[in-house]
Amino acid sequence: MKLETTYYKTPIGTAKIVGDSNGIQSVSVLDDTEVSKNNFKEKIPDCLQDCVLQLEEYFNGERASFNLTVNPKGTTFQKKVWKALLEIPYGKTRSYLEQSKALGDVKAIRAVASANGKNPLWIVIPCHRVIGSDGSLTGYAGGIWRKKWLLAHENPTKQQSLF
Repeated sequence: MKLETTYYKTPIGTAKIVGDSNGIQSVSVLDDTEVSKNNFKEKIPDCLQDCVLQLEEYFNGERASFNLTVNPKGTTFQKKVWKALLEIPYGKTRSYLEQSKALGDVKAIRAVASANGKNPLWIVIPCHRVIGSDGSLTGYAGGIWRKKWLLAHENPTKQQSLF
């Protein structure tokens, strides 16, 4: 099966989407310096169209979870960690310690954090929802500023009425 690639411009960088008819293998974010006009094709490959549409809905505030066939490459442990990330509700966060407990091994916190960092499906598998035990926005492959943006996007603060 030949892997297809497409690019989608988001408010926080360009998403590079890779997959085939077996599912989406990776969604990564690129800085604008890594993207050229040559990256963007007129036609999005059929196997990637649904992913582009769902990302667009997410960024427009119309989608809280993804319904895609995914086929990420990783170890059995990494896939277990990534699956657990899908259980963190939209607009909520979980600490690395809480995630380790949810996976049944509080001592695996570093391994869990490492697996989170290797998540190949940016936003689709919401590793941005994992924070430090003290509430800090620790570690994020896409950059802390993107993690902050995504968390604010999912949980916007409501303006308090003065009257």
